[in-house]
Amino acid sequence: MRFIDTHCHFDEPDFDVDRTALTQQMQTLGVTDLVFPAVKAAAWGRLQAVCASLPGFHASYGLHPVYLNEHRPEHVLSLPRWLQQGNPVAVGECGLDFFLPHLDVAAQEALFVAHLRLAREFDLPLIIHARRSVDAIVKCVRRFPGVAGVIHSFAGSQQQADSLIRLGFYLGVGGTCTYPRANRLRTILANVPLEHLLLETDAPDQPDSAWRGQRNDPTRLPVIAATLAELRGDTIAHIAHVTTDNATRLFRL
Repeated sequence: MRFIDTHCHFDEPDFDVDRTALTQQMQTLGVTDLVFPAVKAAAWGRLQAVCASLPGFHASYGLHPVYLNEHRPEHVLSLPRWLQQGNPVAVGECGLDFFLPHLDVAAQEALFVAHLRLAREFDLPLIIHARRSVDAIVKCVRRFPGVAGVIHSFAGSQQQADSLIRLGFYLGVGGTCTYPRANRLRTILANVPLEHLLLETDAPDQPDSAWRGQRNDPTRLPVIAATLAELRGDTIAHIAHVTTDNATRLFRL
């Protein structure tokens, strides 16, 4: 079986001490590829260097809404150069975060629209952060017909899932699905088309229920796949095959 972790911050310094060992472990488990979504301009160079170290590491460049106050106009202006020269598979991590009250909504939306324009210009998919903002994300995306991407760590409603799928988007499935209390999410994941789901860990964040309180890493991806298989009454092998196909197609791996 082959798995692809479509959202993993494996470039973070926290992994410097054991990145090589973890890479060997994940490959043993069948996790062959990782997509690294950047969150701020200061990290782009480091991310590029880590991604260049192995063929299975793939870069995505963007400006995360949570770090809105750290982003500068020159960062947005320099993003096209990174998308042109940095060998990316996607644009992001970008999006909207309406959970944190101190983040200016208008400024977030302007930044997100800039990412949408670049995704269309460079013909790249988007990796989108959508915390309590899925409806606003859908509204923005509809202004750019034909753009594609994934909603990282999807946590919306069935109606929102259906809207995103109609737009051709994928839903990112991570450790949250392993928690029994996530009833609404687990019901949605049991019923939406598997052809619109991607696996992710969001390491070092969002550990699965059996790994709660510990630093998350890509070796936990098969646990998420196993949970998704259980929710859907499917086999892990089939989940691995289809989600890997989905990731390969979206990111052109």
